[in-house]
Amino acid sequence: MNRHAKTSLVLVFFYCTLLAGCASLRLPAVDTSAIGSVPELADTPFHPQALYQCGPAALLTVLDYSGVATDMETLVRQVYLPGKEGSLQPELLAATRAAGRVPYRIDGTVEALAAEVRAGRPVLVLQNLGISWLPRWHYAVVIGVDAVNGQVVLRSGVDERRVSRLQTFLRTWRRSAYWGLVVLRADELPVNVDRNRWFSALSALEQTEQRATALRAWQSAVEHWPDSLIANFGLGNSHYALQDWPSAEQSFRRLLHMQPTLAVARNNLALALLQQRRFPEAEQEAALALRDSGNDLELIAEIERTLAEIRLAKSGSE
Repeated sequence: MNRHAKTSLVLVFFYCTLLAGCASLRLPAVDTSAIGSVPELADTPFHPQALYQCGPAALLTVLDYSGVATDMETLVRQVYLPGKEGSLQPELLAATRAAGRVPYRIDGTVEALAAEVRAGRPVLVLQNLGISWLPRWHYAVVIGVDAVNGQVVLRSGVDERRVSRLQTFLRTWRRSAYWGLVVLRADELPVNVDRNRWFSALSALEQTEQRATALRAWQSAVEHWPDSLIANFGLGNSHYALQDWPSAEQSFRRLLHMQPTLAVARNNLALALLQQRRFPEAEQEAALALRDSGNDLELIAEIERTLAEIRLAKSGSE
């Protein structure tokens, strides 16, 4: 057998082994009867991509559908990385927040995907259209799920309506660890929302200049989870960031009614009172916060700084 023939056999063996390995990776079972056929979001805008720019195109699609006034040129500047000839997820998340929307990663299941589309929200997904060791990453937008007939409908690349076999779609989606994103207004919540994941999304939004959006989102969270310490704390901080001192005070007092020894909330209450020049009350609350701070050295140092600010402001007013 000549060398070329031996090489051919090795390659055949390699590809057979690879395909056998791929075939052994089972896709999750899908309860087609429970999902059924989800009405297609036919009015979803279509923004065809330019070369390597599927990220901006897919993001523009979901933002446009959500009512955000933006354009491809703006999003390309925000999310496209020329050195990588593509876009990474953190850039898409940041651009969504900058547009005044809350990005939320859904559960990586067909059920979660179908639930969001059924609720009237297209889902931005990341696929690997290549193979694990030779990836070809691609962002697309799911606008329809027909589990009965085993189909998924997407806005994808230059295709306004790409119909993919459900199992084929799942295979490409699995290679991205089932990464899927919905963009929401501040007064919306995802279907079957994971509370901690939603709070993390709102906390990330707070780090941007979208303070009014963050406030509305925390208000919605408190309406949905009125007994949540995190939601009430986030609402108080949002009021404080917008310099609405009375509303911040109200939120922190509500929080302390729920958990009287929460030192960090009492410290923030003291700061809200300080801003209203109610120095005796502020000093009293800061002292109580120090009492309840336990052995948290970082928190103790923060409360001591609050006390120092209060006493300095108090002495200057006398």
